[in-house]
Amino acid sequence: MKIVIASDSFKRSLSSIEVAQAATRGIQAVYPDCDVVAVNVADGGEGTVEAIVDALGGEIVHTTVSDPLGRPIQARYGIAGNKAIIEMAAASGLPLLQPEERNPWMTSTYGTGEMITDAIQRGCRQFLVGIGGSATNDAGTGMLQALGFKFYDFNGKEITDCRGGRLQDIADLDDTFVPKSVQEAQFIVACDVDTPFCGPEGAAPVFAPQKGADAEMVARLDAGMVSFAHVIENKYGINIAPVAGAGAAGGMGGAFRAFLDAKLQRGIEMVLDSIDFNAIIQDADLIITGEGKIDFQTAKGKTAAGILARAKQQGIPVVAIGGCVEMCESVEQMGFAGIYPILEEKVPLEIAMRPDFAAKNVEKTVKKIIASTFN
Repeated sequence: MKIVIASDSFKRSLSSIEVAQAATRGIQAVYPDCDVVAVNVADGGEGTVEAIVDALGGEIVHTTVSDPLGRPIQARYGIAGNKAIIEMAAASGLPLLQPEERNPWMTSTYGTGEMITDAIQRGCRQFLVGIGGSATNDAGTGMLQALGFKFYDFNGKEITDCRGGRLQDIADLDDTFVPKSVQEAQFIVACDVDTPFCGPEGAAPVFAPQKGADAEMVARLDAGMVSFAHVIENKYGINIAPVAGAGAAGGMGGAFRAFLDAKLQRGIEMVLDSIDFNAIIQDADLIITGEGKIDFQTAKGKTAAGILARAKQQGIPVVAIGGCVEMCESVEQMGFAGIYPILEEKVPLEIAMRPDFAAKNVEKTVKKIIASTFN
C-alpha cells in the first residue's frame, strides 16, 4: 500500500512537514509496512521556499537587500541548480514594517530586485517567485530599477527613487541597460488573485488600505497606476490595465508580466509543477492533505484543492484533515473521500494551536481514518 501525505502547514502551529510526520506515525500505527511518501507543499505563500527547496534538494542562501523603506536587511531565498525560489515578502513584505511605518506612497520593491540580481549572479536563470504579503504599491518599478530598467519624468530627468508616490511622475522608460542575464531569465510567478492593474477593482483600491493608505492616497496611487499603464502600453503595446492578476502585490504581477514576460500561475500549481507532484503520486492508494482551516476558501485554489485536482486526474481518493472544519456547499462538492477535523471537542485556541497538542491530534485522526478506510 502507498499513501502520500501532502498537507499545507497549520499556520502558527505545525509546518507542512510536521503535519506529514504526525500523519506518518498515525499510518504506521495501523500498517507498519505501508509505503508512506511525505511531501512538503505550500500554496505560494509562507513555506513555499522551504517546500520547493526540500523537494529539489536545494539550499537556502542569504543576501543583504533593501527593506520596503530602503534599510539594509538580511533576506533568504532558495537555490536548486539554476533555479531560484523567492518570496518577495522576504525583502518587500508588510511584516518587515512597524504599523506606523506602513505607507505605500513611500515603500518600494527595490529589495526584491536585489534578491533576483543576487540569484542571477549565482548562476540562476529560472525563477519561481511568490508575491504575497507585499508592503508596496509601486507597480514593481523598484524591482525593475534594481534589475537595470531606467524611468524618466516629464522633464526627461531620471527617477532614482522608484516607489508608489513616483508612479505619477513616470513619463518614459529605457530597458537598454538591462543585462542580458536578466533578459534571458525565465519567471513563473505565484499569483492567486485576479485583481487587475488599476481602476476601481485594481491594486490600489483593493490592497493599499491594508498597507497604510487612506482614501486620498488610494486615489492618488490608482491615478499613478493608470498613468504608468499608459507608459507601458506606449512602450510595449501591452494593455496591462485589465489583466487578471496584474494588480497582485501592488502591481508587481503586472510588472513581471509586462517587463519580464513572466507566467502568472496559481501558487499551488507552481509548487506542484516544480516538484513533479504528478509523478510522486503515481500508484498511490490514498492521498492525505489538509490545512489549518477548511472552509469556503479551500475551494478557491488553496493547497488542498490543488492536491485534489491532481489526484482526480489519476483516480486517487483524497481525504482532508483540518485544525478546524467549516463545511459549506462549495467544500462538499469538491469531491474529497472524507473531511475530518483533528479536534473531537472544543478546546481553547491557545491549547489547540500548541504544536505538541496539534501533532498528537493529527496522528490520532489519521490513525482512525486509515483503520476505518482499509479494514
